[in-house]
Amino acid sequence: MAATKGKTSKKTSPVVNAYLFAYNFIQVLGWSYLLFQIVNFYLNPPKSQGLWDVVKYTVGIFQNAAFIEIFNVASGLVKSNLAVTTQQVLSRVALVAAIAYIPETSDSPGLPLALTAWCFAEITRYSYYGFNIIGFIPYLVIWARYTFFYVLYPVGVSGELLVYWTSLGYVGRTKMWSIEMPNKLNIAFSLWTAIVIVMLVYIPLFPQMYMHMVYQRKKTLGSPETKKVQKKVQ
Repeated sequence: MAATKGKTSKKTSPVVNAYLFAYNFIQVLGWSYLLFQIVNFYLNPPKSQGLWDVVKYTVGIFQNAAFIEIFNVASGLVKSNLAVTTQQVLSRVALVAAIAYIPETSDSPGLPLALTAWCFAEITRYSYYGFNIIGFIPYLVIWARYTFFYVLYPVGVSGELLVYWTSLGYVGRTKMWSIEMPNKLNIAFSLWTAIVIVMLVYIPLFPQMYMHMVYQRKKTLGSPETKKVQKKVQ
């Protein structure tokens, strides 16, 4: 799932702006390369490799690099909600960990859905942030940022849930990373249950995030009614 929009401070130093711009620019390049890998995989499928074998290093590098965003918010370099930013970054990292460590998830039909949605969302988001830093955002980038989510959110969430669903069979059979009682610490943990809980959390969170973006779109682009009012005022 996508991260929350942040705004740099108006009094941010040139050095900080250069750092933030470089981070966003590198992320655009990284996610663009990942999209290229996905498209090329299906146009020229390798004989002995699956999609995850092709993209795992790119996903690992650029998704885990999002931890930098938590630092940026925590340090005040970017104005955003720290709790929301942390939750969104960790949710993606958890999914990547599920794909990396649970064998059957790499063949899940949800994998290409989630990764493709992530690519378009992140290329658009980081482009928006990068242009925002230099004080000029092309309308096409603004439109894409607040329009693509109509498709990307449902596709991405569906893909993520399919990946988690695929993992349940293997985790249930092997009791992977689970702790059963009795034991000396007198504690129990079920990874299968934890994954199910994560999946259930999507139910209340997805509508909230989706409607938040709908509101942000109306606020940023303006509804037809809003534009008519603005023209009359002008």
